[in-house]
Amino acid sequence: MEMKTIAQNLKAVQNSLPKQQNIKIVVVTKTRTPKEIEEAIAAGARFIGENRVQEAENKFSKIKNLDLVEKRLIGRLQTNKVNKAIKLFDVIDSVDSPRLASKISKAAQRQHKKQRVLVQVNSSGETTKAGFNLKDKKSIIECIKNEGILVEGLMTMGPNTQQIKKVERAFINTKNLFDEINNEIKTKMTTLSMGMSGDFKVAIKSGSTSIRVGTAIFGPRS
Repeated sequence: MEMKTIAQNLKAVQNSLPKQQNIKIVVVTKTRTPKEIEEAIAAGARFIGENRVQEAENKFSKIKNLDLVEKRLIGRLQTNKVNKAIKLFDVIDSVDSPRLASKISKAAQRQHKKQRVLVQVNSSGETTKAGFNLKDKKSIIECIKNEGILVEGLMTMGPNTQQIKKVERAFINTKNLFDEINNEIKTKMTTLSMGMSGDFKVAIKSGSTSIRVGTAIFGPRS
């Protein structure tokens, strides 16, 4: 895909967002080449999301303008890759268990940093998805108490269905959980990451502050 097309697609996504809400666009760069990522950054992308630590490690050193973006790990993180993830990424968006939160916290403290993270919520209840149950409010609040991490918010993926009402319900339930947790903690969460290429408009109406978009910018994966 030519740079013009990536730039046009990114602009189209930006133009489709409500101006007053300042929605963050995390450009999903999984399987995309360093050249494609450079083009997206040149077109104005300021947040990129990679799914795998190994793939990111292989690509990041080859991207010339990488210093212009915030690097986010949006895929599942294996505990044996925690140290590497902390070195590579500014934010880890996929903390899906108390064990992982604790592991990241301890590793970050050893590296003398506070790791920014999002806690992943399984709002659809699908067994194929990782994350905390919507009723796990106490467990999420316990994660927030880890000294080596800063929980900036929640992340969820909508259910795998064409039924908009089911997608909307999952997003609204996550927003309600986000508000409930914020009512009980001192340092408020600011990020609610919901919505991808196919459902980000529904997510934004439901309270999302950050969307993850890949296909709508780069086109289908080959």
